[in-house]
Amino acid sequence: MSTETPLRRTRFRLGSGRATRSRAVAGLTALLLPLAAMVGLASPAEAATSATASFVKKSDWGSGFEGQWTVKNTGTTALSSWTIEWDFPSGTAVGSAWDATVTSSGTHWTAKNLGWNGSVAPGASVSFGFNGTGPGAPTGCKLNGASCDGGSVPGDNAPSAPGTPTASAVTDTSAKLSWTAATDDNGIKNYDVLRDGTVVSTVTGTTYTDSGLTAGTDYSYTVQARDTAGQTGPVSGAVKVRTTGGGGNPDPGTGGKVNLGYFTDWGVYGRNYHVKNLDTSGSAAKITHINYAFGNVTGGKCAIGDSYADYDMAYTADKSVDGVADTWDQPLRGSFNQLRKLKAKYPHIKVLWSFGGWTWSGGFGEAAKNPAAFADSCYKLVEDPRWADVFDGIDVDWEYPNACGLTCDTSGPNALKAITSALRAKFGSNNLVTAAITADASDGGKIDAADYAGAAQSLDWYNVMTYDFFGAWDAKGPTAPHSPLNSYNGIPQAGFNSADAIAKLKAQGVPASKLLLGIGFYGRGWTGVTQDAPGGTATGAAPGTYEAGIEDYKVLKNSCPATGTVAGTAYAHCGTNWWSYDTPATIGSKMTWAKSQGLGGAFFWEFSGDTANGELVGAINNGLK
Repeated sequence: MSTETPLRRTRFRLGSGRATRSRAVAGLTALLLPLAAMVGLASPAEAATSATASFVKKSDWGSGFEGQWTVKNTGTTALSSWTIEWDFPSGTAVGSAWDATVTSSGTHWTAKNLGWNGSVAPGASVSFGFNGTGPGAPTGCKLNGASCDGGSVPGDNAPSAPGTPTASAVTDTSAKLSWTAATDDNGIKNYDVLRDGTVVSTVTGTTYTDSGLTAGTDYSYTVQARDTAGQTGPVSGAVKVRTTGGGGNPDPGTGGKVNLGYFTDWGVYGRNYHVKNLDTSGSAAKITHINYAFGNVTGGKCAIGDSYADYDMAYTADKSVDGVADTWDQPLRGSFNQLRKLKAKYPHIKVLWSFGGWTWSGGFGEAAKNPAAFADSCYKLVEDPRWADVFDGIDVDWEYPNACGLTCDTSGPNALKAITSALRAKFGSNNLVTAAITADASDGGKIDAADYAGAAQSLDWYNVMTYDFFGAWDAKGPTAPHSPLNSYNGIPQAGFNSADAIAKLKAQGVPASKLLLGIGFYGRGWTGVTQDAPGGTATGAAPGTYEAGIEDYKVLKNSCPATGTVAGTAYAHCGTNWWSYDTPATIGSKMTWAKSQGLGGAFFWEFSGDTANGELVGAINNGLK
């Protein structure tokens, strides 16, 4: 996407780990996870039925991580003390710890409460944290000498995961769930049914009808088995269910055209732009889809981009979509939970999780070596029971297959097709699978480097990045609009415009309906410019709020108003600065052109560049009608 992204993306990613550390020291801010899904169970001398212990990596920076254990009293009498024991694989160790005394014997670790936090009342929890080194996860957990999941019998294995539920008889207010039975060496006692990660019922059979639901609302269901000794096994895969009916806010009325915007995880920091802003600006009522950017691509797998922003950041009531503050012990916080609330208010919106981007596209080369394994990792992450209901699919932002971006890829012309085919096979027909792609239509350019027509067969659409054609990376110019709709006399590079990009993709065999026209909600500019019209010389990048050479539309519309148009977009010359950017008027013209080409709609990078009342989002919405 915008080249502003990787610089700011890296800075905030590094900073979020330090912020998380200080919060962990302050107190109980855990994201609780069922231990049985993460670590192996020990075989204690007797079952513990009054407390559980759970572990989570609150942040992970490759060579190390921040870990947190949480003890929860599930019984009816207070705990007077607690001791957690676990094993780490060789090469993984605890460094500094807080709120507990941690010791080790080889790879075996023991944590004991301090004098002030040993007593845990019924229903209460207490946590401690540490900074760890190495990549491993804990196994063999014991709490006060017994199983950390609250019950175990020597020699008795935990049950298997039940089959992924299927849904039937879906109505406005109910849905019937069915699943294949789990297995256990001594028999299954019952099943917990979880809706959006929370247990809603415990049943003895393999069916359950959930009622009292809201019409026109998305839900995610999983199932977890419990054996006759009280041990729980791993949760099943998730099934998404959308109840019928529903009113709420109407769809944006674009006649089936897509109006998609990118929401960046790092925008919640310096930009102070949150999911609630989509509501207060009026943008949520005018869009159809959101791409949440970005998840990482590393080691051939999909990975979390920023765990704190994504699912751990606590929202106060004034910054929350529904005006309700997060609590320290709720299972999901951060932007993911805010997106869940936004979808409840605007049921027509679909959300995709976008992976890669300028900074993290280097990981796709490794992913292309085993597309099936990559797709499996992405599915497990996107469909994690904690947030499966938030996402309606996946977007891959590979910059660029078999070509150069921040790094150069040599995976070959068929790599993108192999990855998209594997993603479609794994995610199935009920999820969206999309990709952001180059708009370089020059002879022998990036569009020529990959089989975009072949990959399109597995995709719902392409986000064609028809912006950033020109900018102050050419410090001396010539000045040129970064998002020209078509060519013009004096354009610095043939094939660097939207019309040529769309034409080349169509000629390759990509259906027009699978192409979205890209709009940038920012301008690119130079300084040291004396010429008003495009083609002038410059001395360098114009100053910008976050990065030289780039500035949000919401700033430019007032600081440097447009003085002319060229190739279907606007430019502005103010003082010695020269900027190009789209305005509501040029966006309207571009939408008219997109419709004339039979395109599937439009997308934009990104929400926070728009005005507080969402005038650019509104221009796209109006233009697509």
